[in-house]
Amino acid sequence: MISRLPVAEQLNAFREVLSRNDVLVEVLDRAARLGLPGWYLTAGCLFQTVWNAVTGRAPAEGIKDYDLFYFDATDLSWEAEDGVIQSVQEAFTDVPAEVEVRNEARVHLWYEQKFGVPCRPYSSTEDAIDSFAATTCCLGVRLEPGGHWRVYAPHGLSDVFNLVVRPNPVLAPRSVYQAKTSRWSLQWPELTVLPWPTPTAAAT
Repeated sequence: MISRLPVAEQLNAFREVLSRNDVLVEVLDRAARLGLPGWYLTAGCLFQTVWNAVTGRAPAEGIKDYDLFYFDATDLSWEAEDGVIQSVQEAFTDVPAEVEVRNEARVHLWYEQKFGVPCRPYSSTEDAIDSFAATTCCLGVRLEPGGHWRVYAPHGLSDVFNLVVRPNPVLAPRSVYQAKTSRWSLQWPELTVLPWPTPTAAAT
């Protein structure tokens, strides 16, 4: 079982599985040429590729989009981010997938309006990945010079290979976790979705 292998071997298995997804590999390769600061390909396209491999599905099956995060705090204007979005759309115009790019330095400017809870400014792309609604989602991969894969996985890879979705109640509200896990469970019914923690009553 991959989840019981030493960490280095899990990383090798993770890279091997992701490499089966031709779309993901192409997105990684093109993203590396864009020169975006602190960039990672992250979230669903990574763990869902693993879920597909573990459950015998086609590598890209059920993957809605490919999230490309970067971090640029030098210009927090929408115009600057939109310029990057337009450039990315042009770079990926012939890729058979939706590539969504976001500057994680700007998230605090719109997060509360969208999700109903305030978000402190992030300090890096890794900081943003740490706040995903499920620990299983907290993954990032990028290509560095020489073709080296940099993998960010603060909660490890065991849950990903074991099809376990674990809540990460540090920012996103319960409703976000429940909406995501409900959608995922329809596509991958083999998942084990752990419940959102219940607040402990204050001691009297």
